[in-house]
Amino acid sequence: MAASRCAWLVFGFSTEEAAGEPGPGLGPRRLEPGPGGIRRVWPAWSYVVVETGAGLEVRSAGRRRRLRGWCEALPSETHLVLRGAAAARAWPRGAGLRAPAWSRALPRGPPWHPLPLLPGGFATPRPPFYSALPAGLRARRLALGNEHVLVLGANGELHAWGGGRHGQLGHGTLESEAQPRLVEALAGVPMVAVAAGGWHSATVSEAGDLYMWGWNASGQLALPCKALAEEQAQGENGGAGAAALSPCREQPAAEAAMFISIQALPALLDLPQEPEVSEVSCGSRHTAAVTRDGELYTWGWGKYGQLGHGDDTSSDRPRRVEHLVAEGLRAEAVVCGPWTTYVCVREPPGPQHPPSTTAACGEDPAAARTSPGPTLPSAPQDRTHTGSVPQELNSEPEAGLQLHEG
Repeated sequence: MAASRCAWLVFGFSTEEAAGEPGPGLGPRRLEPGPGGIRRVWPAWSYVVVETGAGLEVRSAGRRRRLRGWCEALPSETHLVLRGAAAARAWPRGAGLRAPAWSRALPRGPPWHPLPLLPGGFATPRPPFYSALPAGLRARRLALGNEHVLVLGANGELHAWGGGRHGQLGHGTLESEAQPRLVEALAGVPMVAVAAGGWHSATVSEAGDLYMWGWNASGQLALPCKALAEEQAQGENGGAGAAALSPCREQPAAEAAMFISIQALPALLDLPQEPEVSEVSCGSRHTAAVTRDGELYTWGWGKYGQLGHGDDTSSDRPRRVEHLVAEGLRAEAVVCGPWTTYVCVREPPGPQHPPSTTAACGEDPAAARTSPGPTLPSAPQDRTHTGSVPQELNSEPEAGLQLHEG
């Protein structure tokens, strides 16, 4: 029986649009695979880093740049953090890979956990670039929002800290936290996945239940949003097209319960037909989830088509991405950029989809890599430090995202 193959599709804001060029439209776009296919993606606002069988590659509007020897990336609009076998380093965007702004030596051996986690702490894609974790906190996953941090512990417990003014910490208040604090509302419910958006959060339990909390400005929590209701009403009454989407104001609890601007405690979300969820990812103001049956659901801000429904409509209700169903594609992984959604799909073999030996989404590609051609300077093999690094979390929103937020 012929094997199916893995491919990546992307919906939403394009690198061409970020460069001021005409965009490709609202439909899905297939990422050109490169040598050995694409295994992982790390999107920023104006570019994306992909892992192919030949290593990492930066892709922007019509341009590609190889990153030989590096194994993971953490991109932003101000800096690019890369991790190799011996060190993690950060460079300012557009400055090349000659003089790093930060460097940290790593112990020999296999990677400890995926970025942003590093031994003893975690990396951030802007200064101070490294923050320590408490010695007793055994982390296996870490997610970064614009102002907050989520950590999934070794036993499935969840900790959150940083800025909390939009309820994104899940502690039931709008207060900030300087140190990791257990999300008590989820205590005793083991989690297997965690995601942080601009100012909202999500996690998936072992049973496949999805919990969400934080800011609901564009319906990204799949809870009723006043701004979307007003936009829809204006469109119906005015007949002159959709109104511009504006953030819901942070409203007191006395406001009518039918609209929710901030959800400060984790809320269980039931998708249509109540499927079990395997993975979740958060963009700046939208959310995407993959079910264990291989379906993709999206909701929240959709101005650039990042919800994958072929239009620029925002939604405070989860909707299945019918394009995948119509094409017979099974969703296996999803990664949201600020205004984009990247989805790894399993294609059935056939005339349009010939069988391939491409590795599965997220599979360790080490055994399948081929020898790379001419590239940029390779990852360092030294073990030097830059000296002491600040330990506190920089909680200011990322400048690039703030500047371009719609």
